[in-house]
Amino acid sequence: MKAVAFYRYGGPEELSLVDLPMPEPGEGEVRVKVRACAVNLSDWEGLVGSPFYARMVGGYRRPKRPVCGSDIVGVVDKLGAGVTGFEAGQRIMGDFVMTQRGFAEYAIVPVEHAVAVPDTLSDEIAACLPQAGGIAVWGTRDVQSGDNVLINGAGGGSGTMALQLAKTAGARVTAVDNAGKTGWLESLGADAVVDYRQIDFARTGETWDRILDMVATRGPFAVSRALSPGGWYRAVGGGVGVLLSLLAANQPYRLAGKSIGMLLVPSGRDLTTRVAQMAVEGKIAPHIEDVLPLEAVPEALRRTGEGAVKGKLVIRP
Repeated sequence: MKAVAFYRYGGPEELSLVDLPMPEPGEGEVRVKVRACAVNLSDWEGLVGSPFYARMVGGYRRPKRPVCGSDIVGVVDKLGAGVTGFEAGQRIMGDFVMTQRGFAEYAIVPVEHAVAVPDTLSDEIAACLPQAGGIAVWGTRDVQSGDNVLINGAGGGSGTMALQLAKTAGARVTAVDNAGKTGWLESLGADAVVDYRQIDFARTGETWDRILDMVATRGPFAVSRALSPGGWYRAVGGGVGVLLSLLAANQPYRLAGKSIGMLLVPSGRDLTTRVAQMAVEGKIAPHIEDVLPLEAVPEALRRTGEGAVKGKLVIRP
């Protein structure tokens, strides 16, 4: 089968289109013929091996899984031992971040994280939902009408869906991203757009009730200045040092009425099912910039790592 693989950490130049043996499912696994796989920032982190937590999952010295791609939609091709509740020919989806293998013609996935794709969702839309949609739903679950919300990295897959959900809840939303996405983010409903290359939102003097930060680069002191009394800040990702400083600061700042920490998303069947149902009901809709073939994975990952994508890119083998 065809797959895009890498055997050492680095940039897109480490990726190549290769022929790999057809994988066989083990106990509790199924093999799927991949119909679509969304590109996530976590795929870029896995490729470059940074931040360090990417190596904690993917291998310290070299990648232990040569094929990345975690938000997979595929048709069940073969069942492993002990699998119940699924059958050949069934279309399934899931966030398989711990096993990946989605940038290939076939992939082995654990059924414990798989759910059936609703009939009304296309392959491409469904592929955008498990990880990015889960982050958006979980990151905005406490947003209320009248809240002043800031989303840093609002132009990515999770950010655009979080923007939708916050606006639906009745919040005022400030979207932070690069200047190339300003008009587009305004068209999605952002009340204000900040170009992070020109303005540091933490130094504007404005404060927000909720801050959802897709890639944390600021320590707790800077973040606290941007929080209103009683507000919370949650980081989705970022450098290990920054994330540890945010976790360590949570209790002291909580005593001052501000909550600072990481967004711990309970990924799995329940959240994926919830996000998929919200998409069916029209409550959440990923923005797909392009659908690309397997050989375009290197370029798709490069653009994702640079933050140059408006919404999501999807690979369709």
